[in-house]
Amino acid sequence: MAHKKGVGSSKNGRDSSGRRLGIKIFSGQIVYPGMIILRQRGTKHFPGINVGMGKDHTLYAKKKGIVFFKKKKNKSFVNVN
Repeated sequence: MAHKKGVGSSKNGRDSSGRRLGIKIFSGQIVYPGMIILRQRGTKHFPGINVGMGKDHTLYAKKKGIVFFKKKKNKSFVNVN
């Protein structure tokens, strides 16, 4: 007899791992050039003084300093002073 196996569990076995997004270094902490400050999808936070943005919208420090988050006109900026 031709039977098809009930394939509930073997078909449901797909799930992607977390993307590890979010803030990696918080306000008031020291950063060095090249250190990742935050990973994000889209521009939830914008780069400010001494901060660069990667092609995947990752924000990173360009100089050594202290991280500050600042709101301006409903936009969040990340600065390194």
